[in-house]
Amino acid sequence: MAPSLAYISFDVVPAPKGAAVHIEAFVRAIAQRFGSIQLVTVSPDADCHAMGDRWPGVHHLQLPARGKTLLERVLYFRRQLQAWLAQDAPSFDIIHFRSIYEGFPLVQASPPQTQFIFEVNGLPSIELKYRYPKVADDWELMIKLRSQEQYCLEAAHQILTPSPVTARHLQQRGIPASKIQVIPNGVHLDRFTYQAPRLDPNLDPLNLLYCGTLSPWQGVGQAVDALHLYRRDYPATLTIIGPGKPSQIKTLEKLAEKLDISESLQILPPVSQTELVQHLHRADAILAPLMPNDRNCIQGCCPLKVLEGMASGTPVITSRLAVVESLGEHETQFLTVRPGSAKSIKDALVRLRAEPQLRSRLSTGGRSRIETAFTWEQAGRSLIAAYEQRLTSQPSNSASKPSQSKPSHSKPSQPEQSKAQRDRAGLSPSHAENQTH
Repeated sequence: MAPSLAYISFDVVPAPKGAAVHIEAFVRAIAQRFGSIQLVTVSPDADCHAMGDRWPGVHHLQLPARGKTLLERVLYFRRQLQAWLAQDAPSFDIIHFRSIYEGFPLVQASPPQTQFIFEVNGLPSIELKYRYPKVADDWELMIKLRSQEQYCLEAAHQILTPSPVTARHLQQRGIPASKIQVIPNGVHLDRFTYQAPRLDPNLDPLNLLYCGTLSPWQGVGQAVDALHLYRRDYPATLTIIGPGKPSQIKTLEKLAEKLDISESLQILPPVSQTELVQHLHRADAILAPLMPNDRNCIQGCCPLKVLEGMASGTPVITSRLAVVESLGEHETQFLTVRPGSAKSIKDALVRLRAEPQLRSRLSTGGRSRIETAFTWEQAGRSLIAAYEQRLTSQPSNSASKPSQSKPSHSKPSQPEQSKAQRDRAGLSPSHAENQTH
């Protein structure tokens, strides 16, 4: 008898973000192995959508997350999810979730025979302050976030994470190493085809590319500063592709105007993966200037922009951080530079311009590394092994729900219900600013 499986995520799928790429790769691998899986994600609009089979064997349900603030959307999505679980959902053998936003109510409400896989890609107690700076000084909010994270971490029977840096952080929070499995992100080699770089003695102009979100931890401003420094000596252009808030785009445009390089900077909205590959192949260097902050250095990540750049054959310049060094070697698969230093990026660009042999070595070395260690097929095999282990394990011999006190499940009166829901969300209404998924 085929197992009943669910993958639930507070994300919009499909979408031009790394999370959506990751989710697609994982649910398709699970459906191919076990026959089917229920995918539940956030609706791109205010309505509920039963999408049928998004991909073969993937039954996709999109639940609305209505509201003007993150808090309101989380609470609305949680209520929709709880109603679906209570009324329409089958009893699942495994529920796989990606954050506390959906994971906390799932762990509380599901029957004891259900096993939980918590896929930790990011932790709100670390990441949220970069999206909403006002929360940084809200210690009550941070305590609630960490409490819900810890509750989900302890209740999960298996924890997956894409980075060994994240795994170390979770162990420091008391999670046994035996419970954690690192499954790095991957690349679809048939989509991200290889093209050798230009081998001209000098590259004029040098075409630079950044692709990804405009979040503060990505260091996009460093890329703009590096363009300015490089253009003091040589011609160059920088194309930035990815989702960003209007305020983030305006900040970059103002920086370029201040540095007098506006004519050399192009900021584009997200594009399809097919179009992205074309941009990667047109570029002479890909910049991934990750910043040295707790999101990258303590929480950890597995940057798709670095992996996809390596796969494309275009040389990658990125930051000398542990999350990057776990992916390859400096001067062999990419160039690493001092984090947070536009001058170091500029110096690396000068090297690429002057050394055709270096460009060739990074190109072939990067592609070879992806082919041997970082494909979605390899990630899928590791994921399936984790599922098979869970399906042969008894929940009573695995993790159990923490014994700490939890909010009551009894339904309060309407005025009280709003406050109780806020408490369960672990978010502060005053700091729940608008967020685009």
